[in-house]
Amino acid sequence: MAKKDYYEILGVSRDASEDDLKKSYRKLAMKWHPDRNPDNPKAEENFKECKEAYEVLSDAQKRAAYDQFGHAGVNSSAAGGAGAGFGGFSDAFGDIFGDIFGGGNGGGRQRSTVYRGADLRYNLEITLEDAARGSETRIRIPALEECETCDGSGAKPGTEPVTCTTCNGHGQVRVQQGFFSIQQTCQRCHGNGKMIASPCGTCSGTGRIKKNKTLAVKIPAGVNEGDRIRLSGEGEAGTNGGPPGDLYVVMQIKPHNVFTREQNDLHCEMPVSFTTAALGGEIEIPTLDGYAKIKIPAETQSGKVFRLRGKGIKGIRSTGYGDLLCHVVVETPVNLTTRQRELLQEFEMISNKDTSRHNPRAQSWMDRVKSFFAE
Repeated sequence: MAKKDYYEILGVSRDASEDDLKKSYRKLAMKWHPDRNPDNPKAEENFKECKEAYEVLSDAQKRAAYDQFGHAGVNSSAAGGAGAGFGGFSDAFGDIFGDIFGGGNGGGRQRSTVYRGADLRYNLEITLEDAARGSETRIRIPALEECETCDGSGAKPGTEPVTCTTCNGHGQVRVQQGFFSIQQTCQRCHGNGKMIASPCGTCSGTGRIKKNKTLAVKIPAGVNEGDRIRLSGEGEAGTNGGPPGDLYVVMQIKPHNVFTREQNDLHCEMPVSFTTAALGGEIEIPTLDGYAKIKIPAETQSGKVFRLRGKGIKGIRSTGYGDLLCHVVVETPVNLTTRQRELLQEFEMISNKDTSRHNPRAQSWMDRVKSFFAE
């Protein structure tokens, strides 16, 4: 039975370029690979055909001989070897993955592994006022930057990295374990495909050095605990010409002496004297914008909350300001004088004559206690 025409197998014209051959082969190899067609007995045969056709037509000398003499012009042993097996996906698609990731061993290309630099994190402690209003500060951070002496190559000036003698520049080596062939990253060049024969004296061959750099950080108004500010390209330098990583500045808000924050609202305790809580009055309380006055109604109890609208914080993604919630704490007088004690004792005697009227909460509590023990 006559063998099929190689160009017909790959579905290309006789003047097809190398790129056209490669694209067609990739498509057909992906379609017919036996690993993807376990239930199709013809898949292996089709796969071998397209692999054989590609290996002949992708070689300039073999292609010229084939174009002139047909199958008779191609070395039978070479052609036969091309169709002798199908291997794993790493064999069939070495060129595919090599083009995408810069690796592989297709066509004898040398591997040039490019790595993006690591991202960095910096915890920035700021005040509540800075978080509410926004500010700008400068930070100093240690980072790995590209070595200026060798321009990041790791090689001594005047020299260049050489092809790794272990992996022959592929960056990967094959290890045979029984029936399996495992591809591993080359331990000598760490997947770069090149090794440093004469290391740079400044960076000791790493291509990067540690430096401290000072950066300006603009803090937007309304940031909250845990919010991150991304400084693009301010992380560690990449390797082999890879892009640098990013720096993430994480907000940590210092505890405030007066306020606590809950989302966009602020909370504070408001100490009120015993007489002001009983008789009513007016007190001043602090806000982030200055002082504000609050009228305290007579007979105000401890725990009552006064809300000041719009005196909180406007969050980054909020359309309006939060509120300030003032929690009343009635303060028991201390360090009493003799006269103050006498007056309070007199006040207590008068109050005890009608506790249900003057101390309704205490009376209600006592009634509940008596009911509990009566049960």
